[in-house]
Parts: sequence; C-alpha cells; structure tokens
Amino acid sequence: MKNSDIARLRLASQRLTATKFDTPVEAVRFMGAVQAQDYAGGLWGVGLRTANLTERAVERAIAERQIVRTWPMRRTLHFVAAEDVRWMLELLTPRVLRAYSLRSPQIGLDASVFARSRKVLTRALAGGKQLQRTVIYERLEAAGVPTAEGRGLHIVARLAIEGLICYAVREGKQPTFALLDEWVTAARRLEGDEALAELARRYFTSHGPASVQDFVWWSGLTASDARAGIEMAKPDLVQEVIEGQRYWLSPSTPDAKAAGAYLLPPYDEYTVAYKDRSAVLDPSYNKRLNTGNGVFSPTVVVDGQVVGLWKRAPKKDAVVITPTPFEEFSAAARRAIKRAASRYGEFLETPAVVS
Repeated sequence: MKNSDIARLRLASQRLTATKFDTPVEAVRFMGAVQAQDYAGGLWGVGLRTANLTERAVERAIAERQIVRTWPMRRTLHFVAAEDVRWMLELLTPRVLRAYSLRSPQIGLDASVFARSRKVLTRALAGGKQLQRTVIYERLEAAGVPTAEGRGLHIVARLAIEGLICYAVREGKQPTFALLDEWVTAARRLEGDEALAELARRYFTSHGPASVQDFVWWSGLTASDARAGIEMAKPDLVQEVIEGQRYWLSPSTPDAKAAGAYLLPPYDEYTVAYKDRSAVLDPSYNKRLNTGNGVFSPTVVVDGQVVGLWKRAPKKDAVVITPTPFEEFSAAARRAIKRAASRYGEFLETPAVVS
C-alpha cells in the first residue's frame, strides 16, 4: 500500500464513496461522532453519508431523539447517536472538565456558581421543557449568576459536558436545550476497557487508515489510553505500514475508487478528524482552510484531494454555490462539482446553481 491509497480508503471508510446509510442515526452511529460545531454544516456532514436524505430528515432524527448534539470530546460540538451519548461523555470528558476548571476562575466562575447554575437549570428545564440559550441566560442572571463576557456559554457547555443538559430541537433558527436525562431516557452503559475498545473500533472502522496520533487528536484521549483501546480492538482491525508510518483500518473497508467531487461542510470529519491531513491536503494550502482561529472552511474535494473552497448563498428560489479553486479546475472537475452541487441542492430541497 502506498501513501496515495490513504485518501481513497478514507473516502470509502467514511462512506463518501462507498455504500451510504439509509438513516441519519446509522451514519452517526457508524462514524462514532460527527463534528457539528457549525450546525448546518453538521447536518450536511450527516447527509453526505446517507442515501439521498434531506436536511429535514436529519433534523427529524434530532427531534425524534435518535441523534444528540453535545460536547462529547475536545470541547467541541458533535452529533452522536443517542444510545452512545452517556458512555462517550463518561469516557472522554474528564480531561475536558479539568481544562474547564483551569479556565473558569479566569472569568470569575467557581464551584459555588456552577452549583447554583445546576439548580437553576434543573428547575427551569424539568418536566420536558426546552429553552433557548437567551432564556437560560435570563434565568441564570435572575439567580445572580453572571453570563456576560462568555460566562454564559462557558456554564452551558460545562453543564452539557457533565451530562446535565444537551441541545434539543430548534425553535425557528434558534437552538434549545433540555435535560439530558429527560431527552435521552435509554442509553448504553460502557465502562473502562470496554468503552476504550469500542471507541477505537468505531474510529478506525469509519476513519481508517489512521494513526495512533490521529486517534489521540480526534478523541482527546491520552496516548496511553489510545494505544490501549487499539490493542483491545485489534481483532477487528488490520495494520498497514505506509512510508514508515503505522496505520489502522477495518479489513472490511470498501475498495472504492477515489473518484468524483464532494462539497464538504466546515469541520467535516474527512478533514478535521486527523492530526496529519497531508494525505488529502497539500500542506501549502493549510492556511487557506484555517482562518487562524481554528475555523475550517467548507472544502471542495476532487478525487480524494482538497482542491479548493466553496461558499453558499441562499436565494429566493435556489442556493448559489461559489467554488474557489486553489488552482484552476479542469473541465472534468467542474462537471463533477456541478454534480456535487446538485446533490447538495437535493439535500436542501432547492435547486443549486454553481456560479
């Protein structure tokens, strides 16, 4: 196996070129977690891995509590299958909470503030209520909890990481929050080694070929825990050494060609889920994707390689797609991009026009 095979196999393992899933929850469960820092982008990230589903279908899966948006790893929002949310939070958030504990005093938050916040939100959301963030902030302020200068978001995120609350459905364009115990009433319980092995198995099956360093980056685990997870998942994985680097993947990874074009959302798993992205992105273009504050732009992928960026502009009767190439697109690439834009339009249930 050569370095050029990595992109082809990752496209297949992530189900961008291989057989798609029939439902959003199947796609999310298979991926382990799908980054959803950008909400609309996260919906499309799920849609790309399903068979011709629409944005409404993905949001319906959220409303039906099949998938949940919360902070399971790296202090970053992801979609996870509802049945997985508890064991993933328990496995991956202790290190995140320690990082929050270091940051909290710097913005005037201490243990007593968080204790008061828990009581306020438990009371405010009890009985199946769902509240927008602005309303939550109002309740906190009324209880003497300051929310200005980022404190409100810090409190909300920490309480979600602790497993008290999670995102619920949208009201108009605004997200709401609910109590996790009420929103997800049934979830798997995996502990210790069993959870580590399951996470490693999920990651390398859906993201392989990937290295230990990639897994550490994606999960936020320590290197020793990551290696332990791989060791326990070994019966379900195979190892490949490519140009001196050891990679892991599932032996059932489809052998699909790295053909076609994809309009990937910001933070898509194909780009953001690896420490080393050089197999799919020429390092000279790194700064084009990353604006400097960690924001990954929507990318154009052709034959497995990131070759440009794209923007969307919703209009009255269509969505206008504007690709920006790193270098001039070939005629074949332009045709493939139009097909990819058409699929995106189907997802949004509106015509897509490439400008």
